[in-house]
Amino acid sequence: MSEEKRLPLGKQLLFQAICLLVAFSVIMPLLWVVSLSLDPRDLSRPPDFRLIPPGASLDAYKRVLDQPTANPVTFRELAFNSLKLAGGVSAFSVFIGVLAAYSFSRFDFKGRRALMLGIITVLMLPGIATIAPLFVMLNRIQFDLGDAVFNLRNSLWGVGVAMTAGALPFAIWNLKGYLDTIPRELEEAARIDGASPNQLFFRIILPLSTPALAVTAFLGFLGGWTEYPLSWLFLTNPKDFTLAMSLWNMTGQFSGDTPWSAFSAMALMVAFPVAVVYLLLQKYIVSGLTIGSVK
Repeated sequence: MSEEKRLPLGKQLLFQAICLLVAFSVIMPLLWVVSLSLDPRDLSRPPDFRLIPPGASLDAYKRVLDQPTANPVTFRELAFNSLKLAGGVSAFSVFIGVLAAYSFSRFDFKGRRALMLGIITVLMLPGIATIAPLFVMLNRIQFDLGDAVFNLRNSLWGVGVAMTAGALPFAIWNLKGYLDTIPRELEEAARIDGASPNQLFFRIILPLSTPALAVTAFLGFLGGWTEYPLSWLFLTNPKDFTLAMSLWNMTGQFSGDTPWSAFSAMALMVAFPVAVVYLLLQKYIVSGLTIGSVK
């Protein structure tokens, strides 16, 4: 057996130094935000960096949990709105996306190529470019509820519809690329054994597509959790606001007007759930992103 090839000591030290530099550049801003969240002085430019600043306390986190902004909305209500939006976008983009991807991957129908080109064209279009037409279309959908008028645009439902429309092109192409790697022979063997089309899809295709479904669901959740432009343009009722909207709402006109301790605490609390979900799904996400390119 051949011995494992090792790099010269000089190259090892150089590569390790580069890795340490990259790690420091990534971790340092995060540590700075943690330090600001513990600092009761609300300094925009601390005179020195200390991980545990003088008089460190958790008061900023308590203020954020009680009422992050001047709007009469608690952190729990904002988090619930963000969870509904992110969960809905994730679920519907995966559900609709996998059905469309399976159709494109397994069936040859009239207009298939044109539809696929249309989807990838929408995928290349900047999302911000669709805000104006979405605003006009969703604003026309209204329902008279007697004592009030429901406007789809001015609701989390409308933002969810717009977000799902933006997430679907990527979901379809990502899932189609993965489904193309699943051998058709598996379906043919199951069909010979008497499996119905629904059984083929739910018992064979979906279980084998877990990595791709995980990465699509996570990216849809991440997009809905951190979404800001559509929500800020569409929503007017503070009870419908999300965490991302309230985080921006905490900033003042100038740096001295911003409660930096509360802002940093809010930023960490917004980022924490997404980081936890990513760590839990990391194995599936990495395999789901790479298997298409390997095949």
